[in-house]
Amino acid sequence: MNKQMEEAEASILHTYNRFPVVFDRGEGCYLYDTEGMKYLDFAAGIAVNSLGYHYPGYDEALKAQIDKLTHISNLYYNLPMSEAGEKLIKASGMCKAFFTNSGTEAIEGALKAARKYAFAKSGKADRYEIIAMNHSFHGRSMGALSVTGTAHYREPFEPLIGGVKFADFNDLDSVKALVTDKTCAIITEVVQGEGGIYPADSEFLKGLRALCDEKDIVLIFDEVQCGMGRTGSYFAWQSYGVQPDVMACAKALGCGVPVGAFVLNEKVAGASLAPGDHGTTYGGNPLVCAAVSKVFDIYEQDHILEHVKEVAPYLEAKLDEFVEKYDCVAARRGKGLMQGLVITGRPVGEIVKKALEEGLLVISAGSDVLRLVPPLVIRKSQIDEMADILGDCLEG
Repeated sequence: MNKQMEEAEASILHTYNRFPVVFDRGEGCYLYDTEGMKYLDFAAGIAVNSLGYHYPGYDEALKAQIDKLTHISNLYYNLPMSEAGEKLIKASGMCKAFFTNSGTEAIEGALKAARKYAFAKSGKADRYEIIAMNHSFHGRSMGALSVTGTAHYREPFEPLIGGVKFADFNDLDSVKALVTDKTCAIITEVVQGEGGIYPADSEFLKGLRALCDEKDIVLIFDEVQCGMGRTGSYFAWQSYGVQPDVMACAKALGCGVPVGAFVLNEKVAGASLAPGDHGTTYGGNPLVCAAVSKVFDIYEQDHILEHVKEVAPYLEAKLDEFVEKYDCVAARRGKGLMQGLVITGRPVGEIVKKALEEGLLVISAGSDVLRLVPPLVIRKSQIDEMADILGDCLEG
């Protein structure tokens, strides 16, 4: 253990099982540790650093904003927030946005918007139930944890908020069986991330949309990990043609700064949260919104979504070769540049650790899935480099 790790061990609360490496800097799709070793990054800060590191124009936009203003109360408007909000609304085709500090906070806002919508419609707090999905992950605050469909995340912190029921992802009948006259919202990831990289079926999402329209239930999509271009569209639901009533996004929204947002359609925006219902001190501050605004500019100017559509099939083909070649790789699942390999017969953590030793960053999802979420600017030559390293790790 080097000096930097010893200092961290002494001062940082250990709620993560961190790997024995201290990163110092990044460049493009590579990270460098304090010992000078180079790593190809196929984790991207857990799908955050979609532009890699020091993408042209990104740093400059943040530095320029620091010279102007980094924070101002939400009692006032600021220009970067207005610009970022306009670009987010344009990309999503929705109505209103509320900027938060994280994806977890975006989920909290989405849940509050749904309950307030139900309350505003009836004037009574009699529609409060929320249907979420098994094996889902929505965050670690008390509200987001309450709708996270994995028991071991919830159990140490119960009792959580009430009125939450869990259906099976991609099983519309299991959702319908839970709907009552008290149901106010249905929440789902469009591609389950932490639960094992499971994309939604088109029929499932379309069925949820029809059900919510019929019952006047708020449909919430969690796009925190799968959004902002990772699947080839700005938001994964766009490739299905199914728009939610409320969407939560974060991670790559700012490509490295702590920012999230929940976005509402016209129906919910016009009949839910009002002044005094929700707030945040740092959400929408000029610094992070300058980053969000620049990210949208870069995506448009440099055709990032088109690049994802070009390289994703190449990545899929490489990963499919692993399924054919190695007995320990049972299947590939995923969409776009959000991919997972199902590992059998050996701990997935063993492969993650070996890859780190060989200069490749990959992470796990669930108990048996190797997750690959590289920067969206990854090149085919770097996919080949990943495949060479990972192949050696799988051989072991």
